[in-house]
Amino acid sequence: MDQQRPSARPRSRAPHRVEEMRSIKDPVHDFVLFEPHVWRVVDTVHFQRLRSIKQLGTSYYVWSGASHNRFEHSLGVAYLARQMAVHLKDAQPDLGISDRDVRCVELAGLCHDLGHGPWSHVWDSMYIPRALKGKKWQHEDASEMMFDDMINKYKLDIPPADVLFIKALIAGDKMRCKDSNPPEKAFLFEIVANKCNGIDVDKFDYIVRDGRAIGDNQNLSLNRLINSARVIEDQICYDIKDANQIYELCYSRFSLHKRIYNHKTAKAIEHMLIDAIMAAESHLKIADRISDPKKYLGLTDDIMTLIEHSEDPELEESRRIIRRVRDRDLYKCVDYKVFDWEHRTLLKQKITAEAIVAEAKLVCSDRSSLPSSPLPEGVNYTERDENDDDAISPEDVADLTADHVIVEHSKMHYGMQDKNPLDYIKFYHKNSPNHCAKAQRGDLSTLMPATFGEVLLRVYTKDIRFFGIVQAGYRSLIARVATQDPDPDEPSTDFFALSQSPPVTDTDPQQPLSKVGSFKKTKSISAAAGGDNDDSFINKFTTVPKTYGKQLKAAAPPVSPTKVATDAGNISDDSVPPSPIIRPLASTSFGGGTEMTSVKRHREEGKGQGQDGGPPSPPKKIKGK
Repeated sequence: MDQQRPSARPRSRAPHRVEEMRSIKDPVHDFVLFEPHVWRVVDTVHFQRLRSIKQLGTSYYVWSGASHNRFEHSLGVAYLARQMAVHLKDAQPDLGISDRDVRCVELAGLCHDLGHGPWSHVWDSMYIPRALKGKKWQHEDASEMMFDDMINKYKLDIPPADVLFIKALIAGDKMRCKDSNPPEKAFLFEIVANKCNGIDVDKFDYIVRDGRAIGDNQNLSLNRLINSARVIEDQICYDIKDANQIYELCYSRFSLHKRIYNHKTAKAIEHMLIDAIMAAESHLKIADRISDPKKYLGLTDDIMTLIEHSEDPELEESRRIIRRVRDRDLYKCVDYKVFDWEHRTLLKQKITAEAIVAEAKLVCSDRSSLPSSPLPEGVNYTERDENDDDAISPEDVADLTADHVIVEHSKMHYGMQDKNPLDYIKFYHKNSPNHCAKAQRGDLSTLMPATFGEVLLRVYTKDIRFFGIVQAGYRSLIARVATQDPDPDEPSTDFFALSQSPPVTDTDPQQPLSKVGSFKKTKSISAAAGGDNDDSFINKFTTVPKTYGKQLKAAAPPVSPTKVATDAGNISDDSVPPSPIIRPLASTSFGGGTEMTSVKRHREEGKGQGQDGGPPSPPKKIKGK
C-alpha cells in the first residue's frame, strides 16, 4: 500500500506579505514601526500608487529637494495619528479609548490621501473645476472610493462599522457616525482632519516634511505638541505654555503657502500642465476616470510622460506645451500685488482675463477711446512716440486674446481664512488640567497680526510678446477698479463655516485674540491703501514699457527646430512649428522673474552677449516711462 502523502500546506492569498511588524527609516520621524494591519494596506497597488504623486506638485521644478511623494507623507500621518491616539489613551484612561479606536485612527491617517490626483492639489483645485465645471469634487471623495475598492480587491479584514468610522475620520465629519452604537468619540475626529480649528497631525507632518525638503528646518517639536494634547469637554486642548508652538505651526503654514506652494514659477508650470491635459482631454477622456477606481489607479504624475512620448497627432498641442516646460519656456508673470482679504470678491469679479484684454486694447489704441477716469501717476500708458520704431503696432494689439492671459487669485491665510486659528483652540494649565479656556490678549503675545488673511493677485501671459501690453491693460483696469466701492449689501467678512462649533463673535463672553465677524462697510481698494489718490495698489517694482515683450522676444537667441526636437526626446511635428525658447533678460529680476539659469545659458551659448560676454544689455527705456 502506498504511503499517504501529507496534505499540502494551504497557500496564502498573498504569499509575498509577511505578517509581522516592520519598520521604515523616515527622514522626519526616524525609525517608524508599524503593525501588520498597516502593511496589509501599504502593500496594495492603491497605496503604492502614491509613490508616483509628488507631495508638492510642480514645486519640484523650483526646489530640487522637493521630490518627496504622497507615499511617505501618508506613512508619516499614520505614525503621528497613532502617537496621538495612544498618548490620549494612556494619559486619560477614563476616555475609554480602545485598541480598535487607535487602529481606526491610524488607518485613517494612512489612507487620507489615497485619492490625490496628478501633482497633488493641482488636480482638484485647478483641473477638475476646468474639466468638470460645476461638479463638487475633492480628493477626499476619491480617497473614500479608493479605500472601498482596496478593501474589496484585497479582501482586507476590516469590519463594515470600522470602514464607516475610518472614512468619517478622513472627512473629519462626526455626523456620519451619529447612529453608531456605541457612539464614536467626538474628539477622535480632530486627530486626522480637524474641521474645528485645523490643528491636526496631517498639518504636523506636511509642515515639517515640506519645510525640510526645501531646506527650511521648522522650529517645531511634534512630540511636544502631541504630549501636550489633552481632551477636555470632548475636544482636544493644549497646554497654554505650548500656545506659541501652535501659533508657529499656523504661521509656518502661511509661510509655506506664501513662499513655496504659490511660487510664481511653480504656479506658471501648474497652468501649463493643466493646459496640456485640457488639450488632451477630448482624446484621452481623462475626466471620465475619476469615478472608476480601476482607471483612477493610472492617474499619477506619469501622465505627463505618457503624453510627452506619445505619437498620436491629437496630442500634438499637449506635447508642444510640455516641450515648453522642458525647455523652460514658461508662462511669464507680468505683474502681481497683495490685497486686503476683504477685497477678494471684488477682485475676482472685476479682474479677469477678458477684462484685462479689453482694457489693453483701449490703452494701446486711440486716446479718444480711453476711459475718462484719471489714472494715478505712472499708470498712463496712452502716450506713444511716433518716431520710436519699437512702438506697439496695431497688429500686436489685435493678436491679443483672453486665451493669452491668466489671472491668479491666491488666498493666503493661517488656516482659518481671515480668522485667527487660536480663537478656536482651547488651552489648559497644569495646575488645572480639567479646565479649558480660550487664550486672551496677553496670554500669548500682544504682537499678533492685525489680519490673518490676504489675497495675492498675479497676472500671467502665455506669449512673451504681450508682456508689456498685458501689464498696461491690467494696470489701467486695476486703477479704475481700485476706486470703486464694493457692494454695500455684502459684509466685509464671510464667516467660516465650521462643522464642529459656532463661529467666534465680538459678543463672545471670552474675548478672542482677534475680533472677527464684524459687519462694516468695506472700503475701496484705494481708500484701504491710504486714500483715493493713492496708487499703492500698483507694484512699482514690476513696471515695464508696453514694448517690453517685443524687446524680450527680439533679444532672445534663435533656437532651431532640430534642437527643440532633440531636447524634447525627438518628438516633433513639422506641421506645428515649435514654440521659441525665450530667455528672460537679467534686468527682469523684479516681478517678471529671471530664471536662475538664464545668465548661464547666455554665456554657454555665446548668443546675445553684451560687451562683457554676459547677458544682453537691458532694453532701452521708452520715452515717458
